[in-house]
Amino acid sequence: MPKNIDILNTEITYLKSVGPKRASLLNSELGVKYFKDLLSYYPFRYVDRTQFHKISDIQINNTAVQLKGKITSLQSLGQGRAIRLVANFQDETGNIELVWFKGIKWLKDKLKLNQEYLVYGKPTIFGRKLNITHPEIEKAETDIELNSKLQAVYSSTEKLAGIGLNSKGFNKLFNNLIPIVEASISDNLNENITEKYNLISHRESIKIIHQPTNYESIKKAQFRLKYEEFFFIQLRLLEQNLIRKEKFKGFVFGEIGNIFNSFYQNNLPFELTGAQKRVIKEIRNDFATGKQMNRLLQGDVGSGKTLVALLCMLIAADNNFQSAIMAPTEILAQQHYYTISKFLEGINIKVDILTGSTPTAKRKELLTNLKNGSLNILIGTHALIEPVVVFQNLGFVVIDEQHRFGVQQRAKLWAKGRALPHVLVMTATPIPRTMAMTLYGDLDYSVIDELPPGRKAVQTYHYGDSKRIALFGFMKKQIEAGRQIYVVYPLISESETLDLKDLEDGYNSISREFPMPKYNISVVHGKMKAKDKEYEMQRFKNGETQIMVATTVIEVGVDVPNASVMVIENAERFGLSQLHQLRGRVGRGADQAYCILMSSYKLSNEAKTRLETMVNTSDGFEIADVDLKLRGPGDLQGTQQSGILALKIADLVKDEQLLRYARNDALDLLNDDPKLEKEENKRIKKYYQSLKTDKPNWGVIS
Repeated sequence: MPKNIDILNTEITYLKSVGPKRASLLNSELGVKYFKDLLSYYPFRYVDRTQFHKISDIQINNTAVQLKGKITSLQSLGQGRAIRLVANFQDETGNIELVWFKGIKWLKDKLKLNQEYLVYGKPTIFGRKLNITHPEIEKAETDIELNSKLQAVYSSTEKLAGIGLNSKGFNKLFNNLIPIVEASISDNLNENITEKYNLISHRESIKIIHQPTNYESIKKAQFRLKYEEFFFIQLRLLEQNLIRKEKFKGFVFGEIGNIFNSFYQNNLPFELTGAQKRVIKEIRNDFATGKQMNRLLQGDVGSGKTLVALLCMLIAADNNFQSAIMAPTEILAQQHYYTISKFLEGINIKVDILTGSTPTAKRKELLTNLKNGSLNILIGTHALIEPVVVFQNLGFVVIDEQHRFGVQQRAKLWAKGRALPHVLVMTATPIPRTMAMTLYGDLDYSVIDELPPGRKAVQTYHYGDSKRIALFGFMKKQIEAGRQIYVVYPLISESETLDLKDLEDGYNSISREFPMPKYNISVVHGKMKAKDKEYEMQRFKNGETQIMVATTVIEVGVDVPNASVMVIENAERFGLSQLHQLRGRVGRGADQAYCILMSSYKLSNEAKTRLETMVNTSDGFEIADVDLKLRGPGDLQGTQQSGILALKIADLVKDEQLLRYARNDALDLLNDDPKLEKEENKRIKKYYQSLKTDKPNWGVIS
């Protein structure tokens, strides 16, 4: 093959020992279509093929062991969903059980008695027997001549392994691939960066990562490839931000007029915190530039984000522009409407709300006012993006809890302005700083990191069932003092019936302990109609009931300043972010608030860590960092559409510092050479352009 960059874009089917069938599966299973895709399919660990544990030496505190031996028996045990495959594996020193719960039929066909195998996995004790669950296993063949005692281990799938592409099969592919592409792998960073971190070349890194000679060289290759991955992600995000600011002009809100000043002097409920003032200043600076603002505002529940958004809407009104707030649920939209209407009493600003349940006559009047400009602020749900909703002069849009909206929905709202309106995305969901740098790296980023004065931190306790009688006594004292209480049960998507049973059992237990007419209880759960849910929430808000028994539907919901106790049942079944959001429902008044986490005594280590974290801190960022370490970025990303977190080698938790270096370097590069036109940056530009796809530039509206 010719030695040029096009070799890297050769379809994988042309690689020796691949062919059409394997190529098709590599593409469908792993997204590997070209030679370059296979090069970036990295191993997840390495094994020293000359080092094996003896079964008799195994200790339970071993993290993982590599064994060499034979299978002497193989049988399926159990029935139905509980079926498992059990193999007796032995070497010259002893026996160990290998157990699989998945892929049983395929494994039974593949594994042969008295054949020598290599096994890798973590040993445990079950029923007094030593075993390894779901070990990696492969034939101890000698037909591959090892270039090194170290061998890369690749993850595979059942379908790929079925056509010989297990880890050993991938090693064969790389033995065929590396020699023919090695000369075509050119460098992709400038000398400033490579010298700054003493990086080995891109070519060396690729060769070493797949065909290592020692652990020291693997570390250098991993460092280089992780840095590259972060660097080019950050370059893309920061470039999108730069392009948006250059290309998309924004309305200039140059005036701070009577509306803002009147509110600030007469209606402001309390002195703004330093963090609120800082964020308003950042937004005002954006408003004055003539560039379209696209800013993420993060702050804990109760930190005063809505007030910041309102003050910015008043600046828009002073400059004769309309504003819109889009909330993910009708309850939250109504919450914003009540809060903002109350703030604006006596101020000449017209506010209205549009949701799916707005009556036809009211809707018609509202749309007329919106179109003729007499309506200044419109709050709503997805109803705001309907074609009939026409603004006279939309200049500022606030998106609340942005991850709940699809990017296309937000795009429809933007299209309602004469030009792109300024955009403020608000979220109370704690986002670790590393996540914010990747998920929202193309947005400007503001944080409200302090609570308003007078707000007391919620006291959090973790109890087992033995404390339930004491808990009921505490609840009664709180009710006698005029407070209200939430009791929340978990929602497990697999079983709505089970959820309802938990809720009903809990409701019955609480009803016995808190009987009518002395006590009144509201019940809210996911199966209720929206109007019934709203009715019950309203009763609780109005003080007609003292206790609300609910599933997690109150996670983002009605604001009840008088609610001072949050009891969370089966707290071990909630994620950290959820627990933190629920705790944020109380402590909104001046009284001391409490969060009681009830759980069973049998807890996994992860559940213990979650509950201990809740007891020890109320800092949303600290909680988010622990959550990221526990769950990894994939889960936290949730319904984000960017796909940025599909990292191939870097790790957001372990490599946080490296991400910061890469982001700062990408920023310095773009400040110095925005279009990457300088001679020393040609390699970066060439590689960067090869990474770009033809996807729409959603960075504009992210």
